[in-house]
Amino acid sequence: MEISPFLQKELPEPLYSQLYQWIKNEIEESRLLPGMKMPSIRQLTLHLKVSRNTVEAAYQQLQAEGYLESIPKSGIWVSEIEKPLLHPIEEEHPIGVESGPSSEVLVDFEYGNVDMDKFPLKQWKRCLADAIDQDSRWLFQYSDRMGDWELRREVSNYLLQSRGVRSVPEQIIITAGTQSSVTLICQLLGLREKTVAMEEPGYSGVRSILEDQGCLIKPVPLEKDGLSIEYIQTGKPKAVYVTPSHQFPIGMVLSVSKRMRLLKWAYQTGGYIIEDDYDGEFRYRGQPIPSLKSLDEEERVIYLGTFSKCFLPSARLSYIVLPPSLMIQYTERFAAYNQSVSPIIQRAMALFMQSGEFERHIRRMRKTYQRKHQALLRSIEQYMGNGVKIVGERSGLHILLKLKGITAIEMIERGLQKGIKVYSPKRFWSTQDPESHSYMMLGFGGLSIDDIEKGIKILSTCLPGKGDEE
Repeated sequence: MEISPFLQKELPEPLYSQLYQWIKNEIEESRLLPGMKMPSIRQLTLHLKVSRNTVEAAYQQLQAEGYLESIPKSGIWVSEIEKPLLHPIEEEHPIGVESGPSSEVLVDFEYGNVDMDKFPLKQWKRCLADAIDQDSRWLFQYSDRMGDWELRREVSNYLLQSRGVRSVPEQIIITAGTQSSVTLICQLLGLREKTVAMEEPGYSGVRSILEDQGCLIKPVPLEKDGLSIEYIQTGKPKAVYVTPSHQFPIGMVLSVSKRMRLLKWAYQTGGYIIEDDYDGEFRYRGQPIPSLKSLDEEERVIYLGTFSKCFLPSARLSYIVLPPSLMIQYTERFAAYNQSVSPIIQRAMALFMQSGEFERHIRRMRKTYQRKHQALLRSIEQYMGNGVKIVGERSGLHILLKLKGITAIEMIERGLQKGIKVYSPKRFWSTQDPESHSYMMLGFGGLSIDDIEKGIKILSTCLPGKGDEE
């Protein structure tokens, strides 16, 4: 095994001490595991270009403390460490913070899961096989840097029928997820050190990308019908990231009047709107509201879509619809970039859409998720009553509950003790807002109706004053 600690000769701390501390940390944090063989003193001396004394001193100290063990004629090995020596490692959960005793999880309301039972696995496997069985020369080539042309054509047709988005395949770029899409857009628009407005709270996965790309994020407060347009106008951002069809995570729908005002802002200032339509297929109440892109007459909206919610998260398939004015810039800026999504997955998805299976799948899932959504709301009303307020229930694959008389952290702890896993959305706030502690997030896409009803019934006993109820 070869290890490569970063040793800094200019520091006052001796090199042997730096090496000792690095190896010790690697063992305590389970990156060097018991039973691993360490490099010999000679190997490590040559690899790190340090003196033999440096390595010997570090190894001797680690052996004295029980982290390493020297076995004659065998080598130096990582020892089995007693658990009390180890520092506890905090695990970051997908959404929210959890604590409490570990117990069997009966129902997990994690957001992001999709229904496995209704997935057309047989048809998808056939499309994967057909993709490989086609003229196989393309298997040995890099795909088009914008993505499989047939898939882009199918996406263009689908968006026109389902979301009213008018586009041509030459405007569409296939990406490996929304975060990849946002990274590309940041580079394309030159957003480093530029102001980007974003809903507050908003999707932390995108916020992280904007921060990593050096953007100056302007949090925009939410009103009952979506983000505040007045607040955007005061900050002069170069771009606005928005989830208008189902605000994430609160769930309200951006009103048509606000959509028109946001478009007017873009036209007057030359700014761009990044519309993330992450689960626009699933709306359960009221009339469908057109996408921002479908209302865009001057091509200032960059439209983002994904197959993760409506099809299969592991396919890692998302897409961007770029305004024609940005296509020349894209062609010049990303001429040397290869496509990041597997060509086999792309071709199979194109075949899946061409066969009509994708449209049938969406219709089935819309009905399936609507039944689950209704079961969730019905169970909350029956078992939790006035103890909570339902937020953002018109569409999507999650809802929020506004808690009364108890914090989300307390509900999470009580739920875990009874085998019910729920989540706090507080990570979606960019600041420590006390309001965030009063919300609880429930995803329902991957649960059966029986699990939903059972989970809510048990969870209701965690509310104040209901601990003795069954």
